[in-house]
Amino acid sequence: MSDTRKYLRFTVPDRIEHWVQMASFTTLAITGLVQKYATSGLPQKIIELLGGVDNVRIIHHIAAIVMMLGVVYHLGSAGYKFYVRRSLPAMLPSVNDVRAAWQTLLYNLDRIKNKPQQGRYTFEEKFEYWAFVWGTLVMGITGFMMWNPIATTKILPGEYIPAAKAAHGGEALLAVLAILVWHLYNVHIKHLNKSMFTGYLTEKEMLEEHPLELADFKAGRRVRPLDPRALKKRKRVFFPIYGAIAGILLVSIYFFVNFEETAITTVLPAENVVVYAPLTPTPLPTPIPTRTPLPTVSNTWDGGLADLFANRCEACHGATTAISGLNLSTYEGAISGGEKGPVILPGDPDDSLIVIVQSAGNHPGQLSGEELALVRQWIEDGAPEK
Repeated sequence: MSDTRKYLRFTVPDRIEHWVQMASFTTLAITGLVQKYATSGLPQKIIELLGGVDNVRIIHHIAAIVMMLGVVYHLGSAGYKFYVRRSLPAMLPSVNDVRAAWQTLLYNLDRIKNKPQQGRYTFEEKFEYWAFVWGTLVMGITGFMMWNPIATTKILPGEYIPAAKAAHGGEALLAVLAILVWHLYNVHIKHLNKSMFTGYLTEKEMLEEHPLELADFKAGRRVRPLDPRALKKRKRVFFPIYGAIAGILLVSIYFFVNFEETAITTVLPAENVVVYAPLTPTPLPTPIPTRTPLPTVSNTWDGGLADLFANRCEACHGATTAISGLNLSTYEGAISGGEKGPVILPGDPDDSLIVIVQSAGNHPGQLSGEELALVRQWIEDGAPEK
């Protein structure tokens, strides 16, 4: 049998599409997995090599956009082949694929002597193709949810974001393992298939992997003559429809990328504050320091107790902090107490928790003796607000 005769397997556009998708997939796999395992040694080195995690995310997003554009092109390419050129939908699964998978299992177990004969695409190739389709859908949906978390949580509960992250990372790991174990073995280890490089397979390779397609070639059924007038008519129908669909998909990709800025960048930026202010020189001799006199207060909440609690207690028991549920920034909060119950019992300072805690000393917002005496007197007078 001649090994020099070759049969066209993939056209130049097919090969370009394959290599573009392979490049985007590889980039997504590397930049995605190093984020998933960012605490490990090798991923940390890769992140550092790529200029930090922010650069890694930018590269990951660009590769995702390239893959989405590749999907739009693939829809047009497949539609043109099926509708305009009337190519057979050979990539669709069929009952014969189930039969071929079973026979291949029996052949590998040495239960039958001959491998099953398959056509243009084997059941292994179809499995890879539809796994890629499924994976692209999962990665696209979960990727949108993580890329646009604010928009997502306006419709779905917040728990869906970490769930999307888990599904995204798990599907990515599954896809990488499928390529390394399944595709790499069948295409590059079991036998070196160079058709994606050259576009052709030899007759021997066709007989080994695609004997039914080889039979179609030899019988003249593989290359079907096309009526130029019918071809032109189908083109006039196809290109406007595909143009409209592609336009919708491209607009969708644009909104996918720009729907929102992300949860991090939409947070209001922090204000710049002075964290260190050097003291001005103090002339000698310095006077003996004196205690800052207490402000003159009346024995009511509004008359001064509110300011006292604000100065001493609000850092831990304010409106935004409220440790143990205690909010001393308002009169209502002070009277209602916290998780341990009321801390102020009007008319009973000795049993009021705030007096008991302050009397023990060493509290983070410790009152002085004079301040504690004011609080005791205020509670004893019934803790009036005004």
